[in-house]
Amino acid sequence: MPGGVVIPNKHGKDKIIFVTKEDHETPSSAELIPDDPNDPYEDQGLILPNGDINWNCPCLGGMASGPCGEQFKAAFSCFHYSEEEVKGSDCLDQFRGMQECMQKYPDLYPQEDEDEDKKDKQSPEAAPTEASPVAVEESSS
Repeated sequence: MPGGVVIPNKHGKDKIIFVTKEDHETPSSAELIPDDPNDPYEDQGLILPNGDINWNCPCLGGMASGPCGEQFKAAFSCFHYSEEEVKGSDCLDQFRGMQECMQKYPDLYPQEDEDEDKKDKQSPEAAPTEASPVAVEESSS
């Protein structure tokens, strides 16, 4: 039974191509086109070859867009280009602005320490306890 390969189509419909064993035995005739190192939309990583920030990098997790995208870009740019001895120490205002914006949208930007705070505030009775073995000595009298 031949395997199928799904090829996405820009018109919203997928195209399924079935490949036979003979197709796999024939060497590929595909030609690879070298990437343009100056194309800012290619997957170049966080920093482009020219030293600029690649705001399209998936590694940013979409932080550069959304309601606090401009604040994020300001803070991250400041840190990236900072020449202070403690890198980014001159960017506190930008990071504060980003944090204040993110606090306005808790559903989009959940605080990491919220879960830890809830765990710390649990009463000792509600906190899970670890069972420990207890030695019981039997007396023969």
